[in-house]
Amino acid sequence: MQKNIDYYINDDGNYVFTEAYHLRRGFCCKNGCKHCPWRFAKSKTKNVNEQDNLDRNGN
Repeated sequence: MQKNIDYYINDDGNYVFTEAYHLRRGFCCKNGCKHCPWRFAKSKTKNVNEQDNLDRNGN
C-alpha cells in the first residue's frame, strides 16, 4: 500500500482508505467507509441492545 494513493491519515490520526484502494480490493466490506465506491452507508438507527443501554443510563 502507498500513502496518499491507497490511504491517508486524517487529522485525528486515523488511516482512511481511498476510493482507488477500495476499487482495487474489489468488494464492499459494509463498514460504511468514507470513500466507498459502492456507496454503502451504515444504518444510523440504534439496535435494541444499544437503546436498552441508553435507557438504563438515563440518556
